[in-house]
Amino acid sequence: MHVQPLSWQNIELSLVPDALAGHDAPWVLAARQAAFKRFAEHGFPTKREEEWKYTDVSLISKRGTLAPDNIPPDASSSAKLLAWALSGEGMHLMVFVNGHFDSELSTIDDLPDGVQLSSLADMLDSDAALPELLFDQQHEHTIFAALNNAFVTDGAVLNIAPDTVLETPIYLLLIASGHGVAIYPRIIVMAGENSSATVIEHYMGTLDAHNFTNVITQINLGAGAKIEHCKLIQEGPAASHIAGVHAEQSKDSIFTSRSFVFGGRLVRNDITSSLNEAGCLCTFDGLYLLDDKQHVDHHTRIDHIAPYCTSREYYRGVLDGESRGVFNGKVIVHHGANKTDAHQTNHNLLLSKQAEIDTKPQLEIFADDVKCTHGATVGQLSEDGLFYLRSRGLDADTARSVLIYGFANDIINRIKIPYLRTRIEHLLLDRLPQGEMIKELL
Repeated sequence: MHVQPLSWQNIELSLVPDALAGHDAPWVLAARQAAFKRFAEHGFPTKREEEWKYTDVSLISKRGTLAPDNIPPDASSSAKLLAWALSGEGMHLMVFVNGHFDSELSTIDDLPDGVQLSSLADMLDSDAALPELLFDQQHEHTIFAALNNAFVTDGAVLNIAPDTVLETPIYLLLIASGHGVAIYPRIIVMAGENSSATVIEHYMGTLDAHNFTNVITQINLGAGAKIEHCKLIQEGPAASHIAGVHAEQSKDSIFTSRSFVFGGRLVRNDITSSLNEAGCLCTFDGLYLLDDKQHVDHHTRIDHIAPYCTSREYYRGVLDGESRGVFNGKVIVHHGANKTDAHQTNHNLLLSKQAEIDTKPQLEIFADDVKCTHGATVGQLSEDGLFYLRSRGLDADTARSVLIYGFANDIINRIKIPYLRTRIEHLLLDRLPQGEMIKELL
């Protein structure tokens, strides 16, 4: 057991208010207690652990409490405006405030036949059928997942019947509006055979508060299912966000993960997919835009279990100020996974001398007859490119902005949802000098 600060050690599950969802269900209480015991025995990860070597989470361990916020406050006016705007876009919108479902801001009444979207808390309280195995230790990819198992307050459960195609995206807006709250959502997606859907998770923090979000997303794809999962992090400048996105793929399924990080003081995303049967396709895309003292860590892992599967991974980062990025991408080709086709890249642009990136793409191959490549780059803005743009009449700031935009746009252009693509494009341009001018040119 690691030595831990005293600030959280007095927390016991019994101190958490009884109002936590599912407290009357014996299996839920047992799962919470067992998970908290695992977390207490391990403690917070330290930099002595290889998987946390570059990321210091002491900022979280020094919090006064890890207990979940249990009294949802009103969403801020800006968050409400965003929710109303999303409703106007025709999204199937589910809003959570400090981890609690807000039915008044949500619009999920017009879901098509074959699609069920429910509050996890409502399901736990009503003893509705849930895959209890999803709360088992075997699905805890990091020790923070155990903490989420212990304290999960609410979340979304999406069930898609076989052969059902959901044309309109499911938009999950998770708002952190309290001061220093701990938030534990859980997102569960169960996609039946040959079903198809897009799910967007958008985390928005509007206050400069030391909020802590610990979220787990679990996605199960049946044979031939197609799920696109997009995650946008716009947490507040002092917030910590620790997350896991974990997919299990069946035969001929297609899973796409898109991760965009624009906010948060400390962000850690663990994204994994297990290609369990033949013919799977998995794509991971990511873009992080950092400045000040932001720290963002992406740990990805793709397990090629079965033969004839394909994976692609494209991550790009732009780092300014004293920010630090970490990319650790692992592709494992297991015994028997012949005819695997895997490709992985991570490119980074450093805009200041103080910015830092640790990038480590990895391939572990235990099968024959495979095609696997990977690569990473770290560099600055091209002097030749700046000179060319200046020679065409652009001032220095605009020339730099055009090059940064071009670098990041390689990932943005891969977004298929127009609303999300435009939003992320504008978030990028709002951070660049002369960004308004570039908007007018698009």
